[in-house]
Amino acid sequence: MPKTSARLLALLSLLQTRRNWPGEDLAGRLRVSTRTVRRDVDRLRELGYPITTFKGPDGGYRLDAGSQLPPLLFDDDQAVALAVALQTVTTTGAGVGEAAARALNTVRQVMPARLRHRIDTVQVTAVERPATRPDVRVDGSVLVALSAAVHAGEVLRFDYAAAFAPEADDGGVLTPPRRVEPHHLVTWGGRWYLVAWDLDREDWRTFRADRITPRSPTGPRFAPREVPGGDVAAFVAERFRGFDGSGDRLCRGEVILHLPAAVVSPFVRGGVVEELGPDRCRLVLGSWSWPGLAAAIGRFDAEIEVVGPAELREAFAHLARRYARAAGGASVTPLPRRPGPPPAS
Repeated sequence: MPKTSARLLALLSLLQTRRNWPGEDLAGRLRVSTRTVRRDVDRLRELGYPITTFKGPDGGYRLDAGSQLPPLLFDDDQAVALAVALQTVTTTGAGVGEAAARALNTVRQVMPARLRHRIDTVQVTAVERPATRPDVRVDGSVLVALSAAVHAGEVLRFDYAAAFAPEADDGGVLTPPRRVEPHHLVTWGGRWYLVAWDLDREDWRTFRADRITPRSPTGPRFAPREVPGGDVAAFVAERFRGFDGSGDRLCRGEVILHLPAAVVSPFVRGGVVEELGPDRCRLVLGSWSWPGLAAAIGRFDAEIEVVGPAELREAFAHLARRYARAAGGASVTPLPRRPGPPPAS
């Protein structure tokens, strides 16, 4: 490849990696003069790349969006990353699997033969973990609407479908419209969530994106707030571990399991396991609800001695009646529900 052509490709690759590039930095990376950088930028403009010049002490160049999509440049590592990302997008919970397959095919068609062969060797079968809850997908338009509100810093109004209730047979009920300051769109465990400041409740909330129906138009702009602790990833992880604002589980109980502690410990997150003997251990664990806690403990398939509290003992009795009636096909009267949903819904 002629030296000038190779340099143009290197320059284009750099311009694609970040928003603004000072001319001196580009010259240093390419080991040429700033004058040569200016000439190479002019050549790329002739090829249809919308490169603009910005002024200032660190004046330089940026690659802007144009009316047409010029040829894209991918190095080997980027080509592999693109192929893997588009083939595994179905595991993220975003309902864009078909669009991702079309995108991969479109990009593949315009790639050089060498890179096309490279991504063709990366064949990935995306297998999700066995479902322990209903499989849901979020419409791509909803993700775009939420992302746009986060990016613009504008108050968002939306209808929110409540979690499935035992007495409901339609998959959930609609609550009054919510008004929030959207701050972050996150994905966790194959689902998408909006982290926002709830204006009516004056507190942080996480909302499942698949239950959100955005309303338009959006509201006024707001000043960004900092999530508790300053780290959105840690904040979301804490919410989904079942902690409330004090750091304690809302429902916490203690039992003795007739299993060795070494068998129980690998499957306990956020709890305490204490060895009591070769075949017995004490387990202290928490959850959002007493039936949920009893069910989590029951999965160990061992004899259980309930230490307390009484609510946990009652939850075990309730599940025993429910399972017995399920086996016989009879109905079951639900326990009284806790007042209000948890913050992470």
